[in-house]
Amino acid sequence: MMRPFKSLISLEEALEIVKSAIKPIVRTEEIFISDANGRVLAEDVIANMDVPPFDRAAMDGYAVRAEDTYGANQFKPVILKLIDVVRAGEVTEKKVGVNECIQVATGCKMPPGADAVAMAEHAEQCEGKIKIFKPVHPRANVSGKGEDISAGSKVLSTGEHLNPSRVGTLAALGIQKVRVYERPEVAIVPTGSEVANLGCELKDAQVYDINSYTLSAIVRENGGVPIKFDVTPDNYEDVRNAMVNALKYDMAVFSGGSSVGESDILCDAVRELGDVLFHGVQIKPGKPILFGVARNKPVFGIPGYPTSCLSNGYRFLLPAARQLARLPKRKDIVVRSKLAQRVVSTLGRSQFLTVRLEDGFAHPVFKESGAITSMADADGYVDIPANVDLLEKGEEVDVILL
Repeated sequence: MMRPFKSLISLEEALEIVKSAIKPIVRTEEIFISDANGRVLAEDVIANMDVPPFDRAAMDGYAVRAEDTYGANQFKPVILKLIDVVRAGEVTEKKVGVNECIQVATGCKMPPGADAVAMAEHAEQCEGKIKIFKPVHPRANVSGKGEDISAGSKVLSTGEHLNPSRVGTLAALGIQKVRVYERPEVAIVPTGSEVANLGCELKDAQVYDINSYTLSAIVRENGGVPIKFDVTPDNYEDVRNAMVNALKYDMAVFSGGSSVGESDILCDAVRELGDVLFHGVQIKPGKPILFGVARNKPVFGIPGYPTSCLSNGYRFLLPAARQLARLPKRKDIVVRSKLAQRVVSTLGRSQFLTVRLEDGFAHPVFKESGAITSMADADGYVDIPANVDLLEKGEEVDVILL
């Protein structure tokens, strides 16, 4: 028989329960740095060398002894003898002496005897001589040995999220492989006798599985590896068996089976194998969301209607996946916009209102919980608090971009 919700908890309380239950991944692996972008470091990185490993020219120009340029100006340049030309990657055996210079390119190792670089823009070549029109001070336009990174220093710490610049730091040190935390594996289990796997012919009263693909995309985009299961029929033994298999992974996410209908038996399966921490949250859409821990693994039960499922995916699964993967909290991109029409919300429930941004206005696109286009047509959403039941046309709102 149907079992209606006796009570609902707030969105904030639900998110805190999830946060407290998620234990970040501890397994590690060693990977090539070419695959490291987006991963999380599992070790400190200590510099084994100086970067740069030698004094080098920071500009195209002429390596000089700074004192030889003193007094130079536009009307009375200093004239130096050009004794060599050095390109990037080359070295010279010649030493810069009094009133001498060597032409250098950006990145060149500084020639012996030189302590500064006169920029090419402030010099002129004429018959083997170089006229310097602007004086330079010692170390001018020179990147010193170890100026970027000094040998023995800690350049990256355990738990840091690797991005292109941090991968570049590893490359600068000649590091080919790095130890990172593994990506957590998340079981995605669609349930419901009315749901068909893609590639199968639809029977009467069936629809194709949408939720496995939307939830898998969220997991993959937020540091996890989705493990997609085939559709599980609506009977207790099949759901329980699917849960036992799903709990071999780091987290299990079931879509469908979390409401209060006769076939919604997911709650019983979680209780048999562990504990239900909440079932029912003051949100719209997606009120019947379930969360528990079974065999020390977090388990989500997300409503089967596509819009409810995906909005819950953004609100709950996204931060949970990032915490599990040790990724930093996602920084929302928020824009201010005016509502294109009046919105009547449900007092007592926080609403995830999908909107499309057009001509400076936020146009609500929510149709109903079963319509995937309620999300596909949206640029973002407005998070309407539980204590607000009305937003007027033209009212400014924060739109969180999807």
